[in-house]
Amino acid sequence: MSLTLILILITVGISYYAWQNPAVLDKMVLNPYKVSHKNEYYRFITSGFVHADFGHLLFNMISLWFIGEGIEGLFGSLFPGNGSFYFLALYILGIIISDIPTFLKHRNKSNYNSLGASGGVAAVLFAAVLYAPLLQICLYFFICMPGFIFGLLFLAYSFYESRRGSGFVNHDAHMYGAIFGMLFMAVVYPSAVPGFFEQIGSWSIF
Repeated sequence: MSLTLILILITVGISYYAWQNPAVLDKMVLNPYKVSHKNEYYRFITSGFVHADFGHLLFNMISLWFIGEGIEGLFGSLFPGNGSFYFLALYILGIIISDIPTFLKHRNKSNYNSLGASGGVAAVLFAAVLYAPLLQICLYFFICMPGFIFGLLFLAYSFYESRRGSGFVNHDAHMYGAIFGMLFMAVVYPSAVPGFFEQIGSWSIF
């Protein structure tokens, strides 16, 4: 069983359990005020394993399943014997680091909560985009485009929505998770950076 599938099963199980136990959910979400004032730093990790509802969970886990096993296999070939470690580090650190800007922005708001694996999923996805920018990524299974174009649109949209500040989606987590994923891949496999530009240079729209 792949580490990707294990993470999905754990996340589904914890999310479902938390839905049945609101007190547990409340203890696991990222509440920047409680992190700041009660030193509950564990929330940076636990918040990535709970979700707001079934749709939120389904979207994140399908996205992780589609791209996660590919990156897990890539790390296995790049770092024989240590691939699972690199993949887990990418995912967990993506969850943690993507929430740091949210923590800094809302640490004095006692009623602000954030949850979901989006930061980790974005980190995995954008690590793949840096390594293989021509990889086809499909929105809703039929709007497909090269990864680097999707990446530009995703970052632009996340930045815009973050500055607009409306709705209940944590666009900062999406954006910073994506940036972290590219930086992680660049650090652990520096050849991905020149490879990124070489592949884009060879791309033609026709």
